[in-house]
Amino acid sequence: DISMNHIYFFFVFFLNFLYSLFFLIKKIIITYFVVWNVRKGLIHSDNIDLETVLKECSGALDLFLNNRFMDALALLKPRRNQSMYHAMGYSSILVMQAGMTFEPKDMDAAMSSLGESLQTCQKFRKKVGIIESLSNFFYRQQAERLTEEEMHAELCYAEVLLQKAALTFLDESIIGFIKGGMRIRNSYQIYNTLTHFRGGVSMGIGSFNLMLSLLPSRVLRLMEFLGFSGDREMGLSELRSGAASNSLRSILSTLTLLMFHLYISVILGIGDGDLKEAEALLAPYKNKFPNGALILFYTARIAVLKGNFTFAQEKYLACIASQEEWRQIHHLCYWELMWAYSFEQNWREAYHYANLLSKESKWSQAVYVFQKAAILSMLPEEEVTELGENVVQLFRQVEGLRLKIAGKSIPTEKFAAKKAQRYVSSVPGKLVVPALEMMYVWNGFTVVGKRPELTENILSTLEKTEDQLRNETHPSEYHQDDECLVQLLKGLCLRELGRLVQAEICFNRVISSENNIRHDTYLVPFTMYELGLLHKQKGDITKAISVIEDAKMNYKDYSMESRLHFRIHAALNTMGSFAAKLPPSRTPA
Repeated sequence: DISMNHIYFFFVFFLNFLYSLFFLIKKIIITYFVVWNVRKGLIHSDNIDLETVLKECSGALDLFLNNRFMDALALLKPRRNQSMYHAMGYSSILVMQAGMTFEPKDMDAAMSSLGESLQTCQKFRKKVGIIESLSNFFYRQQAERLTEEEMHAELCYAEVLLQKAALTFLDESIIGFIKGGMRIRNSYQIYNTLTHFRGGVSMGIGSFNLMLSLLPSRVLRLMEFLGFSGDREMGLSELRSGAASNSLRSILSTLTLLMFHLYISVILGIGDGDLKEAEALLAPYKNKFPNGALILFYTARIAVLKGNFTFAQEKYLACIASQEEWRQIHHLCYWELMWAYSFEQNWREAYHYANLLSKESKWSQAVYVFQKAAILSMLPEEEVTELGENVVQLFRQVEGLRLKIAGKSIPTEKFAAKKAQRYVSSVPGKLVVPALEMMYVWNGFTVVGKRPELTENILSTLEKTEDQLRNETHPSEYHQDDECLVQLLKGLCLRELGRLVQAEICFNRVISSENNIRHDTYLVPFTMYELGLLHKQKGDITKAISVIEDAKMNYKDYSMESRLHFRIHAALNTMGSFAAKLPPSRTPA
């Protein structure tokens, strides 16, 4: 029952984005902390000039946090074959570039550098024989037998292994998946071995537990086979402890917590990230690095999730203006600006950033072009003509722009291509509110819900669309699907506005129309999930769990199935022990 799409979706996009984006900061700060220990006499080595290492790594950290990424790379490069810390930092930059560009040459350069980094780290690890190596594969290595330097070598080795695992998942074969899984298993074992070495592994242990706790149960079963398990509260506790430690490595835990609260909990959860904690975590870094691109980016993201879209737009523009070396960071800002303007239904500005993404970013051309066409669909036809665009032609391009990762389709691209399929025929079947539908795919209604007046505006747009559908004289084969989509989105707006009775009526209309839906079969299970959240909001936890479990157990093979299962997992986790009191669900369809 475990779809490989679920596994690739999680590892390629969650691990790769989270770790690739912040590995460089992590490695440089670990380096900085280690050489600080060297200066205090806690670590000794005759192989490197420790004063030079301290100076160079401190300088690389400052360069990076002040947006001088290429200078940081140049500073680390010369000693990458002699110092495990230089090697780790250097390869991390290349991994970060590969994760942002998806260019084959960048992937090859990153993988090659990671291999060299492993060799450099290996020089500093404890030398063991064949028998001991086999023993360590099945059992934890005894950390008390390691010197201080060997412990840091184990940490460096674990970090590089994890990066290599993330890139290995992009190999187009099941062998690549197995190799990646085993590398992550080995990395995880190293972290567990060094648990008493608290300062060096809080980030690793906390991140592993937090990430794995997000996995739906049927995916987690496979991960447990590889030797993984996850405890969300333990993960958060470890990361909070690390963030509050006032040490040089506290920023590592801070960045991971920010990623969890501001992205993971929104896209793969129910949007329950702690914004107050996020603001408190970011505050000291805003004072120290006020023009740092990552600091500005997260400041803007917090503003978005609080509903302060105008302020967020200003900060994203400041982030763009703060540096020119890594255009990929600009692309992240374009994506965010596109949504910030979409929440306001300022479709002309949203189009501007969707257009930039479709021209400049290689991450997912299929999604970018679909998003561009979807936004244009919300504009009057005369404005689209004025912009020199052809919506039909854009939708027809989507299928040919899809990517394959490890031989598998990307769920969001597959969803976009399926929706765009309507435009292939000589008489296109128009999508009704595609930009609002994609807003829902990215859980944007929980964000715009912070602004009741904007939610009312979206509701008004949906009611006008509802009237148009009702008055169609020659309904197309997509008519029932379109009506159900509008009812789902209306229900979301009404629920956010606290009009729960009306919202429930909308959701039930979709569910009762299940047998009439011909194409968008995802609508019913997603609507049942949203209905469950509505019951939770009303205080009926038992009914909420029952409806959500029904969506989980009795529907399959629909668009964005993996994304819904992540959200279901997150929702059920918030409802505690009530799930155990329910009778077993009926047999899956």
